[in-house]
Amino acid sequence: MTALRQDAPARTTYDVVIIGGAMLGSATAWFLSHNPDFTGSVLVVERDPSYEFAATSHTNSCIRQQFSNRLNVEISQFGAEFVQNLPRYMGPEAPKLKIQNFGYMYLANTPEGAAYLRASHAVQAAAGAATRLLTAEEIAQEYPFYDTSDLILGSINTRDEGYFDGITLFDHFRRGARAKGVEYCANEVTALTRKGARIESLTLKSGETIACGQVVNASGTRGALTAAMAGIEIPIEPRKRFTWVFTAEKPLPRELPLTIDPAGFHVRQDGKTSYMCGGHAPEDGPCAFDDFDMDHSLWQDEIWPLLATRIPAFEAIKVQREWAGHYDYNRLDQNAIAGPHPEVTNFLFLNGFSGHGLQQSPAMGRACAEWLTYGAYRTLDLAPMGFERITANRPFLEQAII
Repeated sequence: MTALRQDAPARTTYDVVIIGGAMLGSATAWFLSHNPDFTGSVLVVERDPSYEFAATSHTNSCIRQQFSNRLNVEISQFGAEFVQNLPRYMGPEAPKLKIQNFGYMYLANTPEGAAYLRASHAVQAAAGAATRLLTAEEIAQEYPFYDTSDLILGSINTRDEGYFDGITLFDHFRRGARAKGVEYCANEVTALTRKGARIESLTLKSGETIACGQVVNASGTRGALTAAMAGIEIPIEPRKRFTWVFTAEKPLPRELPLTIDPAGFHVRQDGKTSYMCGGHAPEDGPCAFDDFDMDHSLWQDEIWPLLATRIPAFEAIKVQREWAGHYDYNRLDQNAIAGPHPEVTNFLFLNGFSGHGLQQSPAMGRACAEWLTYGAYRTLDLAPMGFERITANRPFLEQAII
Protein backbone atom coordinates (compact mmCIF):
# COMPACT_ATOMS: atom_id res chain seq x y z
CA MET A 1 0.00 0.00 0.00
CA THR A 2 1.28 3.48 -0.87
CA ALA A 3 2.56 5.47 2.10
CA LEU A 4 0.00 8.00 3.26
CA ARG A 5 0.79 11.69 2.93
CA GLN A 6 1.36 13.70 6.09
CA ASP A 7 0.80 17.46 6.11
CA ALA A 8 1.37 19.82 9.02
CA PRO A 9 -1.64 21.87 10.17
CA ALA A 10 -1.47 25.61 9.70
CA ARG A 11 -1.98 26.30 13.43
CA THR A 12 -1.10 24.79 16.78
CA THR A 13 -4.54 25.20 18.37
CA TYR A 14 -8.12 24.79 17.13
CA ASP A 15 -11.52 25.19 18.72
CA VAL A 16 -12.75 21.95 17.15
CA VAL A 17 -10.75 19.03 15.77
CA ILE A 18 -12.66 16.41 13.78
CA ILE A 19 -10.80 13.10 13.50
CA GLY A 20 -11.93 11.63 10.20
CA GLY A 21 -12.87 13.56 7.08
CA ALA A 22 -15.19 11.13 5.32
CA MET A 23 -18.96 11.53 5.16
CA LEU A 24 -19.80 12.03 8.86
CA GLY A 25 -16.78 14.21 9.62
CA SER A 26 -17.35 16.39 6.57
CA ALA A 27 -21.08 16.70 7.25
CA THR A 28 -20.27 17.96 10.75
CA ALA A 29 -17.66 20.37 9.36
CA TRP A 30 -20.17 21.74 6.84
CA PHE A 31 -22.99 22.31 9.32
CA LEU A 32 -20.60 23.77 11.89
CA SER A 33 -19.00 26.19 9.45
CA HIS A 34 -22.38 27.31 8.10
CA ASN A 35 -23.85 28.02 11.55
CA PRO A 36 -23.71 31.81 12.08
CA ASP A 37 -23.51 31.27 15.84
CA PHE A 38 -20.24 29.35 15.53
CA THR A 39 -17.17 31.53 15.01
CA GLY A 40 -14.36 29.18 16.01
CA SER A 41 -11.61 27.40 14.10
CA VAL A 42 -12.04 23.86 12.76
CA LEU A 43 -9.44 21.27 11.73
CA VAL A 44 -10.38 18.00 10.01
CA VAL A 45 -7.64 15.36 10.23
CA GLU A 46 -7.96 12.64 7.59
CA ARG A 47 -5.41 9.85 7.41
CA ASP A 48 -6.17 9.03 3.75
CA PRO A 49 -7.28 12.05 1.69
CA SER A 50 -7.81 9.78 -1.34
CA TYR A 51 -10.63 8.07 0.64
CA GLU A 52 -9.78 4.94 -1.33
CA PHE A 53 -10.74 2.58 1.49
CA ALA A 54 -13.22 4.73 3.39
CA ALA A 55 -16.70 3.30 3.86
CA THR A 56 -17.96 6.43 2.09
CA SER A 57 -16.19 5.39 -1.11
CA HIS A 58 -17.67 1.89 -1.05
CA THR A 59 -21.21 2.91 -0.23
CA ASN A 60 -24.26 1.74 -2.16
CA SER A 61 -25.75 5.25 -1.66
CA CYS A 62 -29.16 4.17 -0.43
CA ILE A 63 -31.71 5.87 1.81
CA ARG A 64 -34.84 4.60 3.56
CA GLN A 65 -37.34 5.27 6.30
CA GLN A 66 -37.95 1.59 7.00
CA PHE A 67 -36.35 1.34 10.42
CA SER A 68 -37.62 -0.28 13.60
CA ASN A 69 -37.22 2.77 15.87
CA ARG A 70 -38.72 6.17 15.28
CA LEU A 71 -35.56 8.20 15.77
CA ASN A 72 -33.86 6.46 12.86
CA VAL A 73 -36.94 7.08 10.72
CA GLU A 74 -36.82 10.80 11.52
CA ILE A 75 -33.06 10.98 10.94
CA SER A 76 -33.47 9.60 7.43
CA GLN A 77 -36.51 11.76 6.72
CA PHE A 78 -34.34 14.83 7.21
CA GLY A 79 -31.68 13.17 5.07
CA ALA A 80 -34.18 12.76 2.22
CA GLU A 81 -35.31 16.39 2.57
CA PHE A 82 -31.72 17.64 2.56
CA VAL A 83 -30.60 15.52 -0.40
CA GLN A 84 -33.52 16.62 -2.57
CA ASN A 85 -33.18 20.31 -1.69
CA LEU A 86 -29.43 20.93 -1.87
CA PRO A 87 -29.71 24.38 -3.51
CA ARG A 88 -31.93 25.55 -0.63
CA TYR A 89 -29.49 24.29 1.99
CA MET A 90 -26.15 24.71 0.22
CA GLY A 91 -26.80 27.61 -2.11
CA PRO A 92 -27.87 28.01 -5.75
CA GLU A 93 -24.59 26.57 -7.07
CA ALA A 94 -25.31 23.19 -5.45
CA PRO A 95 -26.55 20.44 -7.78
CA LYS A 96 -30.13 19.22 -7.82
CA LEU A 97 -30.09 15.63 -6.63
CA LYS A 98 -33.01 13.26 -6.59
CA ILE A 99 -33.77 9.97 -4.95
CA GLN A 100 -34.54 7.12 -7.34
CA ASN A 101 -37.75 6.13 -5.60
CA PHE A 102 -38.03 2.47 -6.42
CA GLY A 103 -38.19 1.88 -2.66
CA TYR A 104 -37.10 -0.89 -0.33
CA MET A 105 -38.91 -4.22 -0.25
CA TYR A 106 -38.51 -6.16 2.99
CA LEU A 107 -39.64 -9.77 2.66
CA ALA A 108 -40.75 -12.10 5.45
CA ASN A 109 -41.23 -15.87 5.19
CA THR A 110 -41.81 -16.72 8.86
CA PRO A 111 -44.48 -15.65 11.36
CA GLU A 112 -41.76 -13.95 13.40
CA GLY A 113 -40.52 -12.02 10.37
CA ALA A 114 -44.05 -10.95 9.48
CA ALA A 115 -44.68 -9.78 13.05
CA TYR A 116 -41.51 -7.70 12.87
CA LEU A 117 -42.65 -6.04 9.63
CA ARG A 118 -46.05 -5.22 11.15
CA ALA A 119 -44.49 -3.72 14.27
CA SER A 120 -42.01 -1.66 12.24
CA HIS A 121 -44.78 -0.51 9.92
CA ALA A 122 -46.64 0.92 12.91
CA VAL A 123 -43.52 2.85 13.97
CA GLN A 124 -42.94 4.17 10.45
CA ALA A 125 -46.59 5.12 9.89
CA ALA A 126 -46.63 7.07 13.18
CA ALA A 127 -43.65 9.07 11.87
CA GLY A 128 -45.38 9.83 8.58
CA ALA A 129 -43.55 7.34 6.35
CA ALA A 130 -45.46 5.97 3.37
CA THR A 131 -44.73 2.30 4.08
CA ARG A 132 -47.23 -0.28 2.81
CA LEU A 133 -47.63 -3.89 3.87
CA LEU A 134 -48.25 -6.40 1.07
CA THR A 135 -49.44 -9.99 1.24
CA ALA A 136 -47.62 -12.58 -0.86
CA GLU A 137 -50.43 -12.36 -3.41
CA GLU A 138 -50.16 -8.58 -3.60
CA ILE A 139 -46.39 -8.79 -4.00
CA ALA A 140 -46.82 -11.23 -6.90
CA GLN A 141 -49.34 -8.93 -8.56
CA GLU A 142 -47.22 -5.77 -8.31
CA TYR A 143 -43.82 -7.41 -8.77
CA PRO A 144 -44.37 -10.62 -10.76
CA PHE A 145 -40.65 -11.43 -11.08
CA TYR A 146 -40.35 -12.62 -7.44
CA ASP A 147 -40.85 -16.23 -6.42
CA THR A 148 -43.38 -15.66 -3.64
CA SER A 149 -44.12 -19.30 -2.84
CA ASP A 150 -42.55 -19.12 0.63
CA LEU A 151 -43.48 -15.53 1.51
CA ILE A 152 -45.97 -14.35 4.12
CA LEU A 153 -45.61 -10.57 4.00
CA GLY A 154 -43.68 -7.71 2.42
CA SER A 155 -43.12 -4.08 3.32
CA ILE A 156 -42.41 -1.35 0.77
CA ASN A 157 -42.15 2.43 0.64
CA THR A 158 -41.61 4.24 -2.66
CA ARG A 159 -41.59 7.79 -1.28
CA ASP A 160 -38.16 9.24 -0.47
CA GLU A 161 -36.71 5.76 -0.44
CA GLY A 162 -34.21 4.29 -2.88
CA TYR A 163 -30.73 5.47 -3.86
CA PHE A 164 -29.04 8.77 -4.73
CA ASP A 165 -25.67 10.22 -5.69
CA GLY A 166 -23.98 10.06 -2.31
CA ILE A 167 -20.49 10.89 -3.60
CA THR A 168 -21.73 14.23 -4.97
CA LEU A 169 -23.23 15.06 -1.59
CA PHE A 170 -19.92 14.14 0.09
CA ASP A 171 -17.99 16.34 -2.34
CA HIS A 172 -20.20 19.34 -1.58
CA PHE A 173 -19.91 18.83 2.17
CA ARG A 174 -16.12 19.01 1.83
CA ARG A 175 -16.05 21.89 -0.64
CA GLY A 176 -18.57 23.91 1.32
CA ALA A 177 -16.71 23.39 4.60
CA ARG A 178 -13.40 24.46 3.06
CA ALA A 179 -15.01 27.52 1.50
CA LYS A 180 -16.07 28.60 5.00
CA GLY A 181 -12.57 28.25 6.42
CA VAL A 182 -12.45 24.65 7.67
CA GLU A 183 -8.91 23.29 7.33
CA TYR A 184 -8.42 19.73 6.07
CA CYS A 185 -5.12 18.12 7.00
CA ALA A 186 -3.77 14.86 5.55
CA ASN A 187 -2.32 13.23 8.65
CA GLU A 188 -3.09 10.67 11.35
CA VAL A 189 -3.85 11.16 15.03
CA THR A 190 -1.60 8.85 17.07
CA ALA A 191 -2.32 10.05 20.62
CA LEU A 192 -4.75 12.11 22.67
CA THR A 193 -3.67 13.87 25.86
CA ARG A 194 -6.40 13.65 28.45
CA LYS A 195 -6.37 15.52 31.74
CA GLY A 196 -9.34 14.78 33.95
CA ALA A 197 -12.56 15.55 32.13
CA ARG A 198 -10.98 17.01 29.00
CA ILE A 199 -8.88 16.19 25.97
CA GLU A 200 -6.27 18.94 25.95
CA SER A 201 -4.31 18.07 22.81
CA LEU A 202 -3.67 15.51 20.13
CA THR A 203 -0.46 14.27 18.56
CA LEU A 204 -0.11 13.73 14.82
CA LYS A 205 1.93 11.02 13.12
CA SER A 206 4.20 13.72 11.72
CA GLY A 207 5.04 14.80 15.27
CA GLU A 208 3.01 17.97 15.83
CA THR A 209 1.01 18.49 19.01
CA ILE A 210 -2.29 20.33 18.46
CA ALA A 211 -4.25 21.92 21.30
CA CYS A 212 -8.02 21.54 20.97
CA GLY A 213 -11.20 22.86 22.51
CA GLN A 214 -13.43 19.98 21.43
CA VAL A 215 -12.77 16.70 19.61
CA VAL A 216 -15.13 14.73 17.35
CA ASN A 217 -14.45 11.04 16.78
CA ALA A 218 -15.62 10.48 13.19
CA SER A 219 -13.02 7.80 12.47
CA GLY A 220 -15.31 5.25 10.81
CA THR A 221 -14.14 1.67 11.30
CA ARG A 222 -11.19 2.97 13.35
CA GLY A 223 -13.50 4.69 15.83
CA ALA A 224 -12.63 2.27 18.64
CA LEU A 225 -8.92 3.01 18.15
CA THR A 226 -9.54 6.75 18.45
CA ALA A 227 -11.70 6.28 21.54
CA ALA A 228 -9.03 4.09 23.14
CA MET A 229 -6.55 6.97 22.88
CA ALA A 230 -8.86 8.83 25.28
CA GLY A 231 -9.14 5.82 27.58
CA ILE A 232 -12.65 4.99 26.35
CA GLU A 233 -13.91 1.65 25.09
CA ILE A 234 -16.64 1.40 22.45
CA PRO A 235 -17.99 -1.81 20.83
CA ILE A 236 -17.15 -0.79 17.25
CA GLU A 237 -15.38 -3.02 14.73
CA PRO A 238 -15.00 -3.32 10.95
CA ARG A 239 -17.30 -5.87 9.32
CA LYS A 240 -16.79 -6.88 5.72
CA ARG A 241 -19.55 -6.34 3.16
CA PHE A 242 -19.47 -7.42 -0.49
CA THR A 243 -21.10 -5.80 -3.53
CA TRP A 244 -21.64 -7.20 -7.02
CA VAL A 245 -23.00 -5.23 -10.00
CA PHE A 246 -24.41 -7.39 -12.80
CA THR A 247 -26.53 -7.43 -15.92
CA ALA A 248 -29.21 -10.02 -16.68
CA GLU A 249 -29.85 -11.87 -19.91
CA LYS A 250 -33.55 -11.12 -19.35
CA PRO A 251 -33.97 -7.69 -17.68
CA LEU A 252 -36.91 -7.34 -15.32
CA PRO A 253 -40.10 -5.74 -16.67
CA ARG A 254 -39.99 -2.92 -14.08
CA GLU A 255 -37.57 -1.36 -11.61
CA LEU A 256 -36.37 -3.65 -8.87
CA PRO A 257 -36.85 -2.29 -5.35
CA LEU A 258 -33.98 -2.70 -2.95
CA THR A 259 -35.06 -6.14 -1.84
CA ILE A 260 -34.01 -7.40 1.58
CA ASP A 261 -34.38 -11.15 1.43
CA PRO A 262 -34.68 -13.25 4.62
CA ALA A 263 -32.00 -15.53 3.16
CA GLY A 264 -29.45 -12.82 3.94
CA PHE A 265 -28.75 -10.80 0.81
CA HIS A 266 -30.11 -7.62 -0.75
CA VAL A 267 -30.44 -6.59 -4.39
CA ARG A 268 -31.65 -3.50 -6.21
CA GLN A 269 -31.84 -1.70 -9.53
CA ASP A 270 -28.60 0.06 -10.51
CA GLY A 271 -29.27 2.30 -13.47
CA LYS A 272 -31.53 1.26 -16.33
CA THR A 273 -30.10 -2.11 -17.28
CA SER A 274 -27.99 -3.35 -14.37
CA TYR A 275 -28.51 -4.50 -10.81
CA MET A 276 -26.55 -4.36 -7.54
CA CYS A 277 -26.43 -7.16 -4.98
CA GLY A 278 -24.88 -7.10 -1.53
CA GLY A 279 -24.16 -9.60 1.19
CA HIS A 280 -21.70 -10.96 3.70
CA ALA A 281 -20.19 -14.29 4.67
CA PRO A 282 -22.41 -16.62 6.74
CA GLU A 283 -19.94 -16.36 9.63
CA ASP A 284 -20.06 -12.58 10.02
CA GLY A 285 -17.41 -11.18 12.31
CA PRO A 286 -14.68 -8.56 12.61
CA CYS A 287 -12.07 -8.15 9.88
CA ALA A 288 -8.74 -6.38 9.55
CA PHE A 289 -8.85 -2.66 8.76
CA ASP A 290 -6.98 -3.24 5.49
CA ASP A 291 -8.80 -6.42 4.37
CA PHE A 292 -10.69 -5.59 1.18
CA ASP A 293 -10.13 -8.90 -0.62
CA MET A 294 -13.05 -10.37 -2.51
CA ASP A 295 -14.43 -13.81 -1.63
CA HIS A 296 -15.36 -15.21 -5.04
CA SER A 297 -16.73 -18.46 -3.64
CA LEU A 298 -19.25 -16.49 -1.56
CA TRP A 299 -20.94 -15.22 -4.73
CA GLN A 300 -20.77 -18.48 -6.63
CA ASP A 301 -21.72 -20.84 -3.82
CA GLU A 302 -23.93 -18.77 -1.53
CA ILE A 303 -25.34 -15.48 -2.81
CA TRP A 304 -26.09 -16.15 -6.48
CA PRO A 305 -28.06 -19.40 -5.86
CA LEU A 306 -30.20 -17.60 -3.28
CA LEU A 307 -30.68 -14.64 -5.62
CA ALA A 308 -31.73 -16.84 -8.53
CA THR A 309 -34.18 -18.68 -6.29
CA ARG A 310 -35.93 -15.47 -5.29
CA ILE A 311 -35.79 -13.91 -8.79
CA PRO A 312 -35.63 -16.71 -11.39
CA ALA A 313 -34.80 -14.24 -14.17
CA PHE A 314 -31.39 -13.84 -12.50
CA GLU A 315 -30.34 -17.41 -13.31
CA ALA A 316 -28.52 -16.00 -16.37
CA ILE A 317 -26.46 -12.97 -15.37
CA LYS A 318 -22.98 -11.52 -15.85
CA VAL A 319 -21.07 -9.77 -13.07
CA GLN A 320 -19.67 -6.45 -14.31
CA ARG A 321 -18.01 -5.10 -11.15
CA GLU A 322 -17.42 -6.22 -7.59
CA TRP A 323 -15.83 -4.85 -4.45
CA ALA A 324 -15.56 -5.27 -0.70
CA GLY A 325 -16.20 -2.52 1.82
CA HIS A 326 -16.57 -2.23 5.58
CA TYR A 327 -19.30 -1.34 8.06
CA ASP A 328 -18.30 0.40 11.29
CA TYR A 329 -20.39 -2.13 13.15
CA ASN A 330 -21.79 -1.50 16.65
CA ARG A 331 -21.89 -4.89 18.36
CA LEU A 332 -24.26 -3.69 21.08
CA ASP A 333 -27.28 -2.59 19.08
CA GLN A 334 -26.30 -1.72 15.47
CA ASN A 335 -27.07 1.94 16.12
CA ALA A 336 -24.84 4.98 16.05
CA ILE A 337 -23.09 6.29 19.15
CA ALA A 338 -23.51 10.05 19.05
CA GLY A 339 -22.88 13.03 21.28
CA PRO A 340 -20.48 13.73 24.14
CA HIS A 341 -18.87 11.36 26.59
CA PRO A 342 -20.46 11.87 30.05
CA GLU A 343 -17.08 12.27 31.76
CA VAL A 344 -14.70 13.43 29.01
CA THR A 345 -17.08 16.21 28.13
CA ASN A 346 -15.24 17.68 25.13
CA PHE A 347 -14.97 14.32 23.34
CA LEU A 348 -17.90 13.64 20.98
CA PHE A 349 -18.80 10.42 19.19
CA LEU A 350 -20.01 9.84 15.63
CA ASN A 351 -19.42 6.11 15.47
CA GLY A 352 -20.98 2.72 14.85
CA PHE A 353 -23.44 3.52 12.07
CA SER A 354 -23.53 -0.13 10.96
CA GLY A 355 -24.19 0.72 7.31
CA HIS A 356 -26.45 3.77 7.82
CA GLY A 357 -23.81 6.52 7.85
CA LEU A 358 -24.29 7.99 4.39
CA GLN A 359 -28.06 8.38 4.59
CA GLN A 360 -27.91 9.63 8.17
CA SER A 361 -25.06 12.11 7.61
CA PRO A 362 -27.18 15.27 7.13
CA ALA A 363 -29.09 14.85 10.40
CA MET A 364 -26.07 13.58 12.34
CA GLY A 365 -23.79 16.33 11.07
CA ARG A 366 -26.41 18.93 11.94
CA ALA A 367 -26.91 17.50 15.43
CA CYS A 368 -23.19 17.26 16.17
CA ALA A 369 -22.70 20.86 15.03
CA GLU A 370 -25.54 21.94 17.32
CA TRP A 371 -23.91 20.29 20.31
CA LEU A 372 -20.52 21.81 19.49
CA THR A 373 -22.11 25.27 19.21
CA TYR A 374 -24.78 25.28 21.92
CA GLY A 375 -23.97 22.35 24.18
CA ALA A 376 -27.39 20.87 23.36
CA TYR A 377 -29.43 19.47 20.46
CA ARG A 378 -31.88 21.91 18.90
CA THR A 379 -33.56 19.79 16.22
CA LEU A 380 -33.63 16.02 16.65
CA ASP A 381 -32.82 14.85 20.17
CA LEU A 382 -30.12 12.22 19.80
CA ALA A 383 -29.89 11.49 23.53
CA PRO A 384 -31.07 7.86 23.05
CA MET A 385 -27.92 7.33 20.95
CA GLY A 386 -25.64 8.70 23.66
CA PHE A 387 -22.67 6.90 25.18
CA GLU A 388 -24.42 6.24 28.50
CA ARG A 389 -26.23 3.24 27.02
CA ILE A 390 -22.87 1.65 26.18
CA THR A 391 -21.57 1.61 29.75
CA ALA A 392 -25.01 0.54 31.03
CA ASN A 393 -25.17 -2.26 28.43
CA ARG A 394 -28.65 -0.95 27.56
CA PRO A 395 -29.17 -1.49 23.83
CA PHE A 396 -31.09 1.08 21.78
CA LEU A 397 -31.77 -1.64 19.27
CA GLU A 398 -32.19 -1.16 15.55
CA GLN A 399 -33.46 -4.36 14.00
CA ALA A 400 -33.60 -3.21 10.38
CA ILE A 401 -29.94 -3.93 9.59
CA ILE A 402 -28.90 -5.02 6.11
